[in-house]
Amino acid sequence: MIHFFLLFFLSFSGVRSLGVNYGQVGDNLPSPDKVLELLTSLNISKVRIYDTNPQILTSFANSNTELIVTIENEMLTQLLDPQQALQWVVTHIKPYFPAVRITGIAVGNEIFTGNDTVLMANLVPAMMAIHEALGELGLGSYIHVSTPTSLAVLEESFPPSAGSFKGEVSSYISQFLQFLSRTKAPFWVNAYPYFAYKDNPDIISLDYALLNAMTYLVDPSTKLNYDNMLYAQVDAVIFGMARLGFDGIEVRVSETGWPSKGDVDEIGANSENAAIYNRNLLRRQLANEGTPLRPNTRLEVYLFALFNEDMKPGPTSERNYGLYQPDGTMAYNMGLSTSSASVSLSSSATKTTAMENRSLVYWIFVYLVISFQIILIRRPF
Repeated sequence: MIHFFLLFFLSFSGVRSLGVNYGQVGDNLPSPDKVLELLTSLNISKVRIYDTNPQILTSFANSNTELIVTIENEMLTQLLDPQQALQWVVTHIKPYFPAVRITGIAVGNEIFTGNDTVLMANLVPAMMAIHEALGELGLGSYIHVSTPTSLAVLEESFPPSAGSFKGEVSSYISQFLQFLSRTKAPFWVNAYPYFAYKDNPDIISLDYALLNAMTYLVDPSTKLNYDNMLYAQVDAVIFGMARLGFDGIEVRVSETGWPSKGDVDEIGANSENAAIYNRNLLRRQLANEGTPLRPNTRLEVYLFALFNEDMKPGPTSERNYGLYQPDGTMAYNMGLSTSSASVSLSSSATKTTAMENRSLVYWIFVYLVISFQIILIRRPF
């Protein structure tokens, strides 16, 4: 009964704030048109790519997919020249827009957590040049400009009210926040509870990291309850921005996920945990949740990643964040379905607590009672 009603409700709901990262660091990935077919079957309409691959842009034309494209880090220095920035937009954006629904440009990736202070100093000027080039071509009101930032940019992240940026990058961050405030663009953060759990498994609850809502932590300053680490991380960023004098900037999660495989020392990297994390994320997205600090603002999240990418360097986990294998088979069952329901959560696949089951049954009962009462009112015996 629970399974039937859950499918019924999900059939009429869309995951309006959930997107996915489509990486291409592999030698065996499907063609972009096949990827679009998969995304369409899953009813996922928000995608982020790490370049401006013309094959992807061409394949995604005239689809319902919103796309965020990326300017690679090594390109930033060239874009300091306004003419070079204009030429970049003319070459990489204008020929495809609006047939391709490009909604954002990520200028670089995780620049503030690198060691290149010249790159940090060049970031905002490059962003300004791209933004002005978009405006010159009449695209400025359609495409925002930002950059994804690693959570490692924070000096403190818990409790969330203690959130603050590292002193050595605070001047660059302030300049960045000024740009976001002026252009009304979001702050993108790559947030991975997995990393925090892997480094501190004896301190951090696995349920808390997996968004399981079985562990609650209270911020002593705000008295807000946090039942998962991801929301705490996002709110820490919001408090960090406020400490620098910036309120009201939207925070979006540009990357989050959990690896389905890892090396011996990568504690918690397995398919069971990956499935639980992503199912819980999907469930929260279906509920259009906000964080405790901003409960009325739906948190936009881009899941990492669509495919396992066999050519990524680093530990085993880096090649095993995908929902799918390159051949289109699921890496594990997280509840996404390409059947008649656009997105479904299978009762057999979802690790649901007894409390959640009782809550669902309760609301189903309320729904049925109200519906029956309406029938009685309209058609009295």
